[in-house]
Parts: sequence; structure tokens; C-alpha cells
Amino acid sequence: MDDSVPQVPDSHRHLLEQPMIAHVATVRADGAPQSSPMWFGWDGERVRLTHTRTRQKFRNLQAEPRIALSIADPADSQRYLELRGVVETVEDDSGGGFYRQLRRRYGVDPDAPMPDAAVRVVLVVRPVALLARSPASAAGPPSIERVTAGGSKVVRP
Repeated sequence: MDDSVPQVPDSHRHLLEQPMIAHVATVRADGAPQSSPMWFGWDGERVRLTHTRTRQKFRNLQAEPRIALSIADPADSQRYLELRGVVETVEDDSGGGFYRQLRRRYGVDPDAPMPDAAVRVVLVVRPVALLARSPASAAGPPSIERVTAGGSKVVRP
């Protein structure tokens, strides 16, 4: 298995490092997409999402581990980072320890009741490709930088 990870462009790294909302897309059993806004954590190489074993998105990922996240820059909605990847592992999080970490990161009381703590898991996502879009500016037209483990290429649509 190739576990090399593309490098996030410096220009868009803050979108992963700050507590943003990622729109997470999976594929349902009937082939239809499913997208949900979610909290996430980033360790510099992998994205971690909290979830439960009882929801549709978990079933989607059990059947098809490919996943996509998009994060729009709140200062400019024409600027975003799309991360395409694969769920590499599913870690048990009974008790919701990781979920509590995310609650802290996102400014929510980590000790608030968590009725689904017993079925919590952490989805560990390995990025395969990144698309970093920058809007038009005085320096030029809009661009999308496509990054894989093999390198990057800037495309101007």
C-alpha cells in the first residue's frame, strides 16, 4: 500500500490547522453522494473525524472508504481546500475522548453529556490528492493547485 501523503500548500494550511467546518462527502450503497458538515482534527499528515458506528456515513465508509472534504475560507468563499483521501483506519473511541478534544477545539463544553459515547469511533483519513483554489487577484486569474504525493501542478481554469 502506498501511504505517501501530499504536502498541503503553505497558502492553504491554515484551513486545516484552524477549527473550520469541513463538508465531508461519502458514497452511499446506491451510488448517491452524501455530504455533511463535520468537525475534524489535523496532525500534519492525517485528518481525524469523530463518528459513531450506528450512522449512515459509517456504513458508507465501510463499503467504500474513499472520502472527500472541502473547507471554504470564511474570509473568501472563492478560496478553498479540497482533500480527497481514503479512510485508512477506524479507531475505537468508546467514551468519546477524541470527540471531547474536538469539542475543546471548537469552543464547546467537552464535559457536556454525550449519549452516544459508547459507540464513538475515530476515522483516520490519509490524503491522496489536494486541490487548493485561490481566487483571482491583482497577481492574476483564479488558480487551482493540484497536489499529490508525486508533486503539484497549478491549473488556471
